[in-house]
Amino acid sequence: MPVTADGLPETAASGDPGPPPGLVVVGRYDELPGYAVQRPRGADSWLFTWTVGGRGALRQGRTETGAGAGDLVVLAPGTAHRYGVRQGADHWEFWWAHCGARPAWSAWLGPHERGDGLYVVSPGPAGDGPHVRIEAAFRRMLADARWTGTGTPPDTAPPDDRVAVAVAHGTTARELALGALEEVVLLTAGTAHGTRPGSDVDPRVRRAQELIAADPGAPHTVRSLADEVALSPSRFAHLFTRQSGRSPMRALREARLQHAARLLESTDLSVERVAAASGFASPFHFNRVFRDRYGTPPGAYRAAVLNG
Repeated sequence: MPVTADGLPETAASGDPGPPPGLVVVGRYDELPGYAVQRPRGADSWLFTWTVGGRGALRQGRTETGAGAGDLVVLAPGTAHRYGVRQGADHWEFWWAHCGARPAWSAWLGPHERGDGLYVVSPGPAGDGPHVRIEAAFRRMLADARWTGTGTPPDTAPPDDRVAVAVAHGTTARELALGALEEVVLLTAGTAHGTRPGSDVDPRVRRAQELIAADPGAPHTVRSLADEVALSPSRFAHLFTRQSGRSPMRALREARLQHAARLLESTDLSVERVAAASGFASPFHFNRVFRDRYGTPPGAYRAAVLNG
């Protein structure tokens, strides 16, 4: 029997096991003091929460955190967790999503793990720009999840839709919803406090990282990146490795593999075209390094994602 939003409570109850694995469920709540959800065995899927206002408190295993406006808190599956309105707060307004996390997101969330599979991405000093766009991405995710597959999907959920839950049905609706959530992950992690480039990161290394991230499939080389930042190849490679902990080419390969994973998840391009679009000249080489990175060949990886 398919799961629909009509079958879900407006707010989760203590002990609710959470949606079954494979579903993409998104909602927005504004809860008062006393609201709390406890899952002794955790959930079968990842839980993403993004606070709009008020204060929340979340615990995963032995790790706990507060959540204020702009904080993205992510709980990995399989570990006991509890969350609710923080003691002393008058409410907690937040977006949430239960789903499987795309493997490519691990590189963005990894630096923000606090322990026990709890990730906290706090906003940086970027003003309201990212906040507005993140809010819009969640509204688009809600609209995409509600889309039935007929007609044109709505651009976004109405702004007065303050308490809502939607379950994505069908591959297209699910992938559109995950695409919107991916934008949330990228925006929060990319503008997060403590991860924005600062005085401890050489601006030339930062520029090279930005070039790789912007177009991982481009024919970057150590020499071409060094030329972009006005360094000799040897000096650039030494500086990049010392500051980032890996060589430019290792960083490029990781970016290309993440890009390939996103294409496999969200397009129907052949494996050969995915390889070429991600900067791999040889499909055989791409198949080998992809399997080394993700534990499965590209075709099987795509099939596993589509089958939920």
